[in-house]
Amino acid sequence: MTNYENYYCLILAGGKGRRLWPCSRENYPKQFIDFFGTGRTLLQQTYDRMAKFLPADHIFINTNINYMDLVAEQLPDVPRERIMAEPIHRNTVPSIAWATHRLLHINPKASFIAVPSDQLIINEDAFRQNVIDGLTFVTYNNALLTMGIKPTRPEPGYGYIQLAEHLEHDVYLAKTFTEKPDREFAKTFMESGEFYWNTGLFLANVEHLKERLSAILPFVLRKLDDINFYASPEQEDTYMLEHFSSYPNLSVETGLLDGADGVCVMKCDFGWADIGTWHGIYEALPKSTDGNVVINSDVIIENSHDNVIKLPKDKLGVIDGLDGFIVADKGNVLLICKKEDSSDLIRKYVNEVRMKNGDRFV
Repeated sequence: MTNYENYYCLILAGGKGRRLWPCSRENYPKQFIDFFGTGRTLLQQTYDRMAKFLPADHIFINTNINYMDLVAEQLPDVPRERIMAEPIHRNTVPSIAWATHRLLHINPKASFIAVPSDQLIINEDAFRQNVIDGLTFVTYNNALLTMGIKPTRPEPGYGYIQLAEHLEHDVYLAKTFTEKPDREFAKTFMESGEFYWNTGLFLANVEHLKERLSAILPFVLRKLDDINFYASPEQEDTYMLEHFSSYPNLSVETGLLDGADGVCVMKCDFGWADIGTWHGIYEALPKSTDGNVVINSDVIIENSHDNVIKLPKDKLGVIDGLDGFIVADKGNVLLICKKEDSSDLIRKYVNEVRMKNGDRFV
């Protein structure tokens, strides 16, 4: 393995995965599930992918404290000091801020990539080369870099980046970010050729990132920088437990990238899908001649088209006359709903179920 001594990775594994309910549950979300029957969970596959070309001790896991045991169980070779467990759910900017602080203490010359733990990567060789090229770019340029994929369909469930002028190789300045446009706008974006899907893969060097973060998180960073986690990791954990709520609920896209100067995008072509919604999974996976996607399930299906189906291993599904639906069965919940733009619907169902039945079904 090539030793990229200044290159690091942060795997983001703290989300609740509500849009893949009922297979993804709040106490056991999608990143900890072997969703496709490969023998490895989404988190494990992400770690395996990064560990093929980065040193193991350069890979950190960000999660929620409620998922600490799941991370430790699924990644037993990752020591506790490389698992950064947040006491409450926030968005990605707080996660990036904590990692920046940690890496500045370890290696002030570090550059790192933040990697969501719920992505499907088809061409891992191309992915590895894009990551190394991206880390090299941010090492020598004080820029925030995200990775973009050319759209293959007008997908409303993804974010879009508009490209501006070309800088070098496959890197461009980013002009605008649009999160989850409606289908007509997504179609316009795709046809223009100026917009790429935002993969959520984010790269920067830590010195530059500290300057950016200090502008939006001055109080929290200033206090956190007084703590040396090497001398007292327990002190750092205690501080985060007491003060993490001071962080605003900001995503990288809205908090760091959108409208900021020096934000760049790299054109990538490694084959990508966000395993975040049923509709997104349907669009990303191979389909039968009738357009159905059956995920590691035993089914007899006739006169049915364009469905996505996931059932428990010990259950047989018999489906006839169903078109354009999600059929998902897990534990004490069976979900059957229209597939198109289902993300908001499922979020609504989860909220309604919680209000009427408590947490037992979510």
